Amino acid sequence: MTDEVTEAEAIRHTEKMQKIKAARDRMMATKTEEKGLIMVHTGPGKGKSSSGFGMILRCIAHEMPCAVVQFIKGNWITGEAEMIRTRFSDECRFFVSGEGFTWETQDKARDIAAAQRGWEIAKQQILDPAIRFVLLDEINIALRYDYLDIDEVVDFLLTQKPPMTHVCLTGRNAKPELIEAADLVTEMTLVKHPFRDGIKAQKGVEF
Repeated sequence: MTDEVTEAEAIRHTEKMQKIKAARDRMMATKTEEKGLIMVHTGPGKGKSSSGFGMILRCIAHEMPCAVVQFIKGNWITGEAEMIRTRFSDECRFFVSGEGFTWETQDKARDIAAAQRGWEIAKQQILDPAIRFVLLDEINIALRYDYLDIDEVVDFLLTQKPPMTHVCLTGRNAKPELIEAADLVTEMTLVKHPFRDGIKAQKGVEF
């Protein structure tokens, strides 16, 4: 086997790429609409919040004012929270409404109250004309346990969210109503995770 490319192979490759580019250019020419998206990151695999915070960094880079409302996780110190609060507080607002995971608080009334406080903050940020992107981190968990009313959340996103504001909702077990309402839904699939082998959450990977 040789790494050399014959002249005939190079020509065939160029012709193939030209056809692909032409097809893609035709497709892209039809994609002219812009809108504020409702995005859902769900599923049992890792990466839901990580992807959401990746978009927050993109917004910061593009000078798009943004906000994070973090549900459930509470005062768990994360790298993204530290970075945003210490380096990008002017570009991104950061709110924590949870008091910790439900199995830690063991107080349903407190959990419900915290989630509802978070939702009120979320609505304020979404409606603020200065904000272009809002990340509702782990809100799907609050919805899953019915700490928030799914119909109210969906109705607000569909009828009151400003047309050009993006909202991303993360967390496992996204409810069908939210999936139906969303423009973009990504399900993270768990294939392997070191936690199953006794490896604890790692700084820089999970938090």
